[in-house]
Amino acid sequence: MKDIKEMEGRRLVVLGCGESGVGAAILGRKLGMEVLVSDFGHPDPKYISQLDERGIAHEEGGHTRSALLGADYIIKSPGIPPTAPLVVECAAAGIPILSEIEFAGWFTDSKMICITGSNGKTTTTLLTYHILRDGGLDVGLAGNVGFSLARQVAEEPHDIYVIELSSFQLENMYEFKANVAVILNITPDHMDRYDHKMELYAAAKFRILQNQTPDDYFIYWMDDPLIAEQIRNIQSEARMLPFADHPAEGAASWLDERDIVHFDLPGFVWDIPRDKLSLKGRHNLYNSMAAGLSASLFDLRKEQIRASLEDFEAVEHRLEYAGTIRGAKYINDSKATNVNSTWYALDSMTTPTILILGGKDKGNDYSEIEPLVREKVKAIVCMGVDNNKLLDFFTTKVPQIRDCHSIEEAMDACEELAEEGDTVLLSPCCASFDLFTSYEDRGRRFKESVRRRSGD
Repeated sequence: MKDIKEMEGRRLVVLGCGESGVGAAILGRKLGMEVLVSDFGHPDPKYISQLDERGIAHEEGGHTRSALLGADYIIKSPGIPPTAPLVVECAAAGIPILSEIEFAGWFTDSKMICITGSNGKTTTTLLTYHILRDGGLDVGLAGNVGFSLARQVAEEPHDIYVIELSSFQLENMYEFKANVAVILNITPDHMDRYDHKMELYAAAKFRILQNQTPDDYFIYWMDDPLIAEQIRNIQSEARMLPFADHPAEGAASWLDERDIVHFDLPGFVWDIPRDKLSLKGRHNLYNSMAAGLSASLFDLRKEQIRASLEDFEAVEHRLEYAGTIRGAKYINDSKATNVNSTWYALDSMTTPTILILGGKDKGNDYSEIEPLVREKVKAIVCMGVDNNKLLDFFTTKVPQIRDCHSIEEAMDACEELAEEGDTVLLSPCCASFDLFTSYEDRGRRFKESVRRRSGD
């Protein structure tokens, strides 16, 4: 931990007035720093109120260059790329540019369970938190879910934090250490941010291992080829606990031929039938394994971990049942913002499917889902401002394809195409920012339209 007295009077500029930025500002103010929160846009009024209540200075609609260049520390929203001109200028001036997670980690010695991966992060984070909380531990939820870590360190500290980390957050983390680091998988995502180079994206994910010691743990999917490649090229002192969907040498968790999920840690061996897991589907098997391994490190009873794995409720916007219209089921998988996530969704489909794709393309390669589309999809409904890339790729690969530019236009097309017994799957493959404010906004508007049209 850093000396709090070193922070008194230091100038802190926080770029971005969201949950992460406001949390960092609150911690900075508590440490006696001179804090300015600067947002290029127009923040949610609730965050402005939280700053005003604490007397924290803020600006919106642009950044004051002199304030940034006069800062001792800058905490950057993960969504701001490191190539932004003002960020580049500040870095060149030698000003430390940090993530909110890095900053918060300087002032707590709590245990950190940190979870990253291209897909499944939120589900695994919430499931791990659910198990630990039900086990009576003092645990906080942070990162991309829950309240910011910095806010909790400042105002509501916990013994343990379960943190969902994106590659963007990991970019500006340097001294932070995960006591338990989890990498679920690595598949193409955010390629536009990483110069369309998978090695750069994978390297950002693997920053989660930095600073780990022999007392720490690394949990990962041993069958992921990119994870395996990275492991060959690194030297980690952490104790490795890989998981697999089959018996494998060295695995700490695996599925056997009887569909029993095994957990085998030093001094702690247990199992659970796969059909008892509350979360269904292949991807959720991996998420449950990762969460079960993490929980097994915290002196909980086997019976309690099993019970929590059995009663956990699915995450909103991830293969979430939205309703039925004239005999066709509608599924909200709006959280599928990359191709691999949509692959898992399609893999779980058992009926003829109308697939809703579209949004802000992040350099996607749709060939990964082509075999499943040919096998399971009877029609594609493209929903976005510009659907040309999707139309060019899929037009000859499905019986029918529609070009739509709003949620209601897309829903009209789905109602026309869907027959009794079909599934309409919103699993867009893309970010939401062309037509919606977030994937949550996209998913909720989809569900609202389904409810209205079904009469529920």
